[in-house]
Order: sequence, then C-alpha cells, then structure tokens
Amino acid sequence: MTLSERQQSFARNVARLILYITESNYGCTLGEAFRTPEQAAWNEQKGIGIKNSLHCKRLAIDINLFKEGKYLTDDAPHRPFGEWWEGLDPMNRWGGRFKDPNHYEMKEA
Repeated sequence: MTLSERQQSFARNVARLILYITESNYGCTLGEAFRTPEQAAWNEQKGIGIKNSLHCKRLAIDINLFKEGKYLTDDAPHRPFGEWWEGLDPMNRWGGRFKDPNHYEMKEA
C-alpha cells in the first residue's frame, strides 16, 4: 500500500471514529492532525513528542473528547473509543497504550 493509499484509509477510519464518538453521546473536536518535521524535532527536544511522529506523515490525529461540555483528558473516557479504533484496522494504534489517550494513529507497513 502506498503512503497516499494508507493516508486515505486513515482518513476514512477517522471519519468512522468521529461518527462512533458522536453516536455514543460524546462531543469531539480535532486536535493536531499534521505536524511539520521541524515541529516534531522541537517536540522531541522538549520531551513532549518524538522526531519520527506519524503526524508528519498524516497518519495520526489527536481528538479532543467532551461530555456535557467538559473536556475529558484522562484515559478512561477514551478507552472504549481507542479499543474500537484498534479493532477497526490491524494497523490502527491508540495512544492510550503509551500515555497519550487522545492520540489515534495508523502504523506504517
């Protein structure tokens, strides 16, 4: 699968995830979906990210989750969505597995 084909599959999966979140009576907004290589390098220097982030390849997105107007940052509310995300495609990985619960990504081949 080419990078473009993987990005398209990822985008379709994100659309499905957003629908699943809203159908589950949660709200969501989009966080970072694209990160420049320079930003990724800066994040790594500051200890808040990695240089080879999948955000740079448009294969990762941060989704901000809300319930009754409250922004939810812990792992627990994201867990059912993260597990659903991982079941959607064998290449999908949820950031809650590595202490980044609002992060959803598709691994490279």
